[in-house]
Amino acid sequence: MYQLINTVLIGITSGAIYSLMAIALVLVWRSARVVNFAQAGQALLSTYIGYEFIQKFHSFWVALFLSMLVGAAVGAIIDSSFMRILFRRAGHGPIANVAPIIATLGLLGLIRALLGLVVGGKDVRINPPVSNVGYTVAGHTMAFSPLQLVIVISVLLLMLVLSLIFQRTNVGLALRASAYSPEIARLAGVRVDGMRTLGWALAGAAGAAAGLLQTPNGTGVLSPDSLEFSLLLVFGFIAAVIGGLESLVGAVVGGMVLGLVLAFVLTYVSGSVVFITAFGLLIAVLLVKPTGLVGKRGGRRA
Repeated sequence: MYQLINTVLIGITSGAIYSLMAIALVLVWRSARVVNFAQAGQALLSTYIGYEFIQKFHSFWVALFLSMLVGAAVGAIIDSSFMRILFRRAGHGPIANVAPIIATLGLLGLIRALLGLVVGGKDVRINPPVSNVGYTVAGHTMAFSPLQLVIVISVLLLMLVLSLIFQRTNVGLALRASAYSPEIARLAGVRVDGMRTLGWALAGAAGAAAGLLQTPNGTGVLSPDSLEFSLLLVFGFIAAVIGGLESLVGAVVGGMVLGLVLAFVLTYVSGSVVFITAFGLLIAVLLVKPTGLVGKRGGRRA
């Protein structure tokens, strides 16, 4: 019984982390119609900067807030310089839809290489801001700690705030209009380039939160070639597609579904089939519901 409960709790925690990265990917997709594979590199960079803030201010929460601001700035800079130049060069030809994806993969490698040159091979450790020891229930230590509770609450709050922005504000309407039909949005007076940059900035902030919260929840060790961030990108992307790339709620739903499925496979089957299971789940969802679990058919297209 306790093993089942612990498996569910592990799945929820893992799903919350995947959801944060999925939210970042969905934000860029909804604002720029680009799958940003460089998001893992941006998150890694922001986490390193967050570590420096922790050393300076001796407060994880101050560092989290500042690293999210830095992540937003990095995302905005990437779009307003690198990606904007790329879009102008690509034009509207057959390469226009593929070039940004290839560029984000190249950017991911570039960020990791530059981080390796700057910080070298020295690993750093980020300690959890609250206890990472599971709650005790009836003499049993559960696989759910105050840190993991903070992660789950953070994901839900971020999803709620961003959903309200997209659905209830003029800024959200402008973001969606810029993604769906840039030409018509420009005719309506929307600054499309600025809206796309804002989407990248919001995604950068979400990615920074994912990186800084994931590190102490995992090994606690941070390095330029950290495998955790690569896995975070892969599972975050799968979660985003499973939930539906058009929906922030879908990103959270997809993350939770993926986290729970992988937790049960890891506990009751074998860790060697985790990757196969993740991609098998992705294929199954795409075959049954190509728009994702929360996606809607007949929606507007870019």
